[in-house]
Amino acid sequence: MDPENQTGVAEFYFSDFPPFGNGSLLLFTPLLFIYAFIIVGNFTIFSAVRLDTRLHNPMYNLISAFSFLEVWYTTATIPKMLSNLISEKKTISFIGCLLQMYFFHSLGVTEALVLTVMAIDRYIAICNPLRYAIIMTPRLCVQLSTGSCIFGFLMLLPEIVWISTLPFCGPNQIHQLFCDFEPVLRLACTDTSMILVEDVIHAISILTSVTVISLSYLRIITVILRIPSGASRQKAFSTCAAHITIFLLFFGSVALMYLRFSVTFPPLLDKAIALMFAVLAPLFNPIIYSLRNKDMKDAIRKVLCFRSMFNVSGSQ
Repeated sequence: MDPENQTGVAEFYFSDFPPFGNGSLLLFTPLLFIYAFIIVGNFTIFSAVRLDTRLHNPMYNLISAFSFLEVWYTTATIPKMLSNLISEKKTISFIGCLLQMYFFHSLGVTEALVLTVMAIDRYIAICNPLRYAIIMTPRLCVQLSTGSCIFGFLMLLPEIVWISTLPFCGPNQIHQLFCDFEPVLRLACTDTSMILVEDVIHAISILTSVTVISLSYLRIITVILRIPSGASRQKAFSTCAAHITIFLLFFGSVALMYLRFSVTFPPLLDKAIALMFAVLAPLFNPIIYSLRNKDMKDAIRKVLCFRSMFNVSGSQ
């Protein structure tokens, strides 16, 4: 296409949302409740770990960091989904789309790195317990969490800058529930063969994390099965069960979303996978960590009791 005849796209249109009034409120209400639960649930876990000194150890500090990231990870996409469900104008500016992609994927990469650190932490705790306190010091835990965040946000920056330089001259309809790399790149008025390169880069980063985490938990399970005491074996399994469940939910949805390369799914299935990736996986995080861990349940009860006492004293 002749560059002189190209006109820049100022905004993108989300074409897959139902028209306002045509059942959109039926989708808006449950999504709003899910988002509220994700925010309250993850902030409760974060507050419980911060306020309960018994939980000031690497494992719970990493859980609180992951919960904190989940709040902002969902905030990058769900508020805009809610807005699109009750708005006649289902658009997002070009800059807004780039920012949504950047924060959503940067937070997602950071979460993947934190999950990797969690797996390594459990590996050291169970496979090398005598040296755990020496290796996983509070300082190292802070460094790993901070490093995950810095790397996660720096890793996506070149990709977003490159996309911002591409010509977009129309059409401007995004066939997805939020701005994502492949739907946006397909709208560029240039050679889109770079999409395959993008897929390969994403696949390598995802598979690297999955490999490290899988090997860690396989080794952990092998060691646990050798524990002679049934009570000790049950406690070790219980400690890792929540981590493994979150790992399977997070990377299972990531794999369905980004490890398909040229495979195309039906539009309805594609939207269902996007919802599972962006909404349902974060929904189960506070449920799994609060139900599977006695110490966490006790800490959450204290937080809830503290809030209720504060509300009672404030109303008097």
